[in-house]
Amino acid sequence: MSSGLFALLDDVAALAKVAAAALDDAAAQATKAGAKAAGIVIDDAAVTPRYAVGFAAERELPIIWKIALGSLKNKLIFLLPAALVLSLVAPWAITPLLMAGGAYLCFEGFEKVYELVVPHAHHDEATSEGGTGILDARQLEDQKIAGAIKTDFILSAEIMAITLSTITASSFWMQALVLAVVGLGMTVLVYGVVALIVKADDAGVALARSSILPVRLLGRGLVSGMPPFLKLLSAVGTAAMLWVGGGIIIHGLAGYGLAGIEHVIHDIAIAIGRAGPALTSVLEWLTTAAASALFGLVVGGLCLVGMHVIVEPVLKARRGSGAKAAAAEAERH
Repeated sequence: MSSGLFALLDDVAALAKVAAAALDDAAAQATKAGAKAAGIVIDDAAVTPRYAVGFAAERELPIIWKIALGSLKNKLIFLLPAALVLSLVAPWAITPLLMAGGAYLCFEGFEKVYELVVPHAHHDEATSEGGTGILDARQLEDQKIAGAIKTDFILSAEIMAITLSTITASSFWMQALVLAVVGLGMTVLVYGVVALIVKADDAGVALARSSILPVRLLGRGLVSGMPPFLKLLSAVGTAAMLWVGGGIIIHGLAGYGLAGIEHVIHDIAIAIGRAGPALTSVLEWLTTAAASALFGLVVGGLCLVGMHVIVEPVLKARRGSGAKAAAAEAERH
């Protein structure tokens, strides 16, 4: 009886060791993948704050919370199962899908730049028929959140793809565990940083009321410095869309044997890096990011032209034919 109990305890201990080893392995691989995807995380953190700018202070954290939940849903409900299924049945489809997502980022980034150069005429939604200021503000908030979640989907897809490419475990469940850990950890990191950024001015107001002079000066500095910082961050977010989207497409082309653009950018970055030995890594990164952004700007412009010249006329023609068919059906009855 006692020998059977000891044998059971040995089995339990062995299972516990295996589970602990598996968790350690998952943690190690998640850390490695997270480090490799750090660039995308920085881009994500730069892109997101602009979606909370311009709203009342009390709406900032709820907006970020909704975007964070949408990001988590993107990663764990949509992208994680899709990544696992694609890696099993159609690994060849991952690269073109990522390139399509990169083209979307380039399109979004180009639109932002185009609006700065050629401002669009905006209609006053608050005075629209049947609308109210409160309703329009809510609609604008919902549109901002939807746009942020849509952009996050592309960046999250890149994070999950990078994670999947770094996982060495062949076990399906180990891959799923590592993807889940990275998805959750990256979401908490990105949106925690974003929350700190957008609420820094409120913290500055509180510090400015302090009776301690250095604290009060720090608070005033935060209050006066955050508006230009947020504008700068918004510009960085737009640039991030372009360099991430352009970089995804350049890397994807290299995977299909069209590595000329990637090699040229790499050679230029190396040459510029040698010009400043003390800042070699920084100069190489900045050069690569700038070149990727310029490429992304070109891709975004081509996407915009394609949208207006090809996609919109086709959709308009289909809507017109559909309306004619509906009218003919109505006359028949």
